[in-house]
Amino acid sequence: MEKLLCPVCKKNMTLYGSCLRCENGHSFDLAKEGYVNLLTGSKSGAATGDNKDMARCRKSFLDKGWFEPLAKGLCEIINRENASRVLDICCGEGYYSEYISRNTRAAVYGFDLSKEMVRLAAKRKCGARFFVANMAAVPVADGFADCAIHLFAPFCDKEFARALCKGGVLVSVCPGKTHLWQMKQALYAVPYENEEENPTLEGFDLEETFNIKADITLTSPEDTDLLFRMTPYYYHTSQSDKQKLASLKELTTVTDFYIRIYRRK
Repeated sequence: MEKLLCPVCKKNMTLYGSCLRCENGHSFDLAKEGYVNLLTGSKSGAATGDNKDMARCRKSFLDKGWFEPLAKGLCEIINRENASRVLDICCGEGYYSEYISRNTRAAVYGFDLSKEMVRLAAKRKCGARFFVANMAAVPVADGFADCAIHLFAPFCDKEFARALCKGGVLVSVCPGKTHLWQMKQALYAVPYENEEENPTLEGFDLEETFNIKADITLTSPEDTDLLFRMTPYYYHTSQSDKQKLASLKELTTVTDFYIRIYRRK
């Protein structure tokens, strides 16, 4: 857990047994799974971020390898960059952190606002380090990482730039235009394409964009339901439209990920 900062006073923390402690005496215990909660205040991570049901649905689906082409693509970028330390922003339940940890030489640090997500990530025991934190105030030293991955999450460009070293890369992923297109067709009378935007980030130059696409065939309603529950569509779809998807015995749909590579100035 080297180079993690105390969220109270911003001093470096050192591991003493099963707790992290700074020179001012602020201490944070490691959970039995091995992660540390570095959120402070009334919202300490137990009731923030994704809930247990969302976390377990995501883990069940991703662990079956349906999004492995994206994970492989991330590893190719990290290996090409010869990155030594990767920061997984909003790491969720740790699927990509684990994949990167096992398929690159980089030390991986993952964090998320959701305590439940981080707990599941830490249970992977893959060599990556995990902590609960807010992306608006990541408790890491300036220039902490030479690569950061940012999947399906809001931007906090000033903080991302601070956490990355000069010349480091931010690999940002969002849904491509046709992501889950056939699932949308099953749900809605008039599906729409996603926008592939390239926001300007303070402190970064946009260096490269490309898509990673692959078709997946879900052969059980259970897997289709897991995928659906991972998406924002689940919370904005009528019960009658949800039933259309639930009635399918099999679903073949495209996965389309839009990758943006930013270089820290």
